[in-house]
Amino acid sequence: MPVQARKSSRLEDPGAEFLDRARSVWEVYGKASLIGLGAVAAIGAIAFLAMRARGTAETTAAGKLGEANVLYWEGDYARSLETARQIAQQYVSSPSGWDAHRLAGDDAYMLGDTKTAVSEYRAYLEHQKSGLLADAARRSLAYALEANGQYAEAATSYLGLVGRFDRESSAEFLSAAARCYRAARQPAEAAKVLRRLMDEFGDTSFANRAEIGLGELSNAAR
Repeated sequence: MPVQARKSSRLEDPGAEFLDRARSVWEVYGKASLIGLGAVAAIGAIAFLAMRARGTAETTAAGKLGEANVLYWEGDYARSLETARQIAQQYVSSPSGWDAHRLAGDDAYMLGDTKTAVSEYRAYLEHQKSGLLADAARRSLAYALEANGQYAEAATSYLGLVGRFDRESSAEFLSAAARCYRAARQPAEAAKVLRRLMDEFGDTSFANRAEIGLGELSNAAR
């Protein structure tokens, strides 16, 4: 068969044409696919190492936070505060690092530094927005705000806690809110809160105090 005829039959062969196209597709896309798979594998490896590093950091932070808690319960608030602050600064993205702000707030409050306590509780609540510990921190924040003379904000914080704990605690928060409104020279708001206490929590030990408080407000308004 002439050379020209052989070339023609080769080019017209469907199987050969398919193989040629497959080879071309591999040259264009196959290598790119391998590169893509390699990139995915690299990203997965980096993510795994990052997660392992975070786990190790959290374990270390939790151990240090435990030591700071022991110092707190031993009454060594100054050392506990120093340790808690170091943990919060060193482990910024760790749950124990966030919780260290709450402990620092407790330490500062016990040391009489209510301004720092307010700041630390707020830092904790920026990360922890729900749950029992978050509600406990909100209660501590309300106490710290009141102690720091921020009465209007403290009253709002107390009111936000009503219904989150037991009935006796809710009545206590209403009583505290009324106290803060009186300190902020807002007697009408204080009376409103005391009436709510009597209406909704009349079975608690704070109901009698609320009645007395309303009487005092009425006499002062005359």
